[in-house]
Amino acid sequence: MSAATPCTEDCTNCTSGSPTPTDVTVREPDAAARSRFAWCLTGSGHGLHESIAIAARLPQVDIFLSAAAEEVLGIYAIRLESLKARFKVFRDKSASSVPVGALYSDIYHTVIVAPATSNTVAKCAYGFSDSLPTNMFAQAGKLGIPGIVFACDTEPVVVTRAPHEWVTLKPRRIELDNVERLRAIDHCRVVCSPAELEAALDQRLHELALAWNTSSS
Repeated sequence: MSAATPCTEDCTNCTSGSPTPTDVTVREPDAAARSRFAWCLTGSGHGLHESIAIAARLPQVDIFLSAAAEEVLGIYAIRLESLKARFKVFRDKSASSVPVGALYSDIYHTVIVAPATSNTVAKCAYGFSDSLPTNMFAQAGKLGIPGIVFACDTEPVVVTRAPHEWVTLKPRRIELDNVERLRAIDHCRVVCSPAELEAALDQRLHELALAWNTSSS
């Protein structure tokens, strides 16, 4: 789908994990009871096909869609029915983001936002939660559940595929600054490419003593 350019020296350091406060009780005992990944899709087409392909290789994944994500799926020729055939799908149909309640029921051990628009990154970095993905991210952090965010605007120049053509984007300083702010959020790891997303998930699987699916079908 997209051709995210490899990170350069000007890249905003790609992978990162903010320090977890040492005075907060680690929730690893709960992690043993939790069994699923929560994968949030936003309104970004950059790396969308790659992200869904990676999600399909993980064990026990549920998809959480923002309203913008639903629109973008259609623009990029991804049918909602095809996602439902592979994943349990939660849609952003309530003002209070009702599906977030599953985080309190020891169901999810990891929350992933991939790909994340610059709008979603800004909201997460500043603590706003007015969509299903941003609510999932915020509440996961409050519960000490690790989050992984694939931020799209992480380099001075980003080459990506729009629905009908390749385009070159030049993220503004504010977008790059918001990525840095997001790195400082507790329990959050930021990645800047599908390859780094896969590497971060490989590490998370190892922590959970899990393995990739041998087939995405």
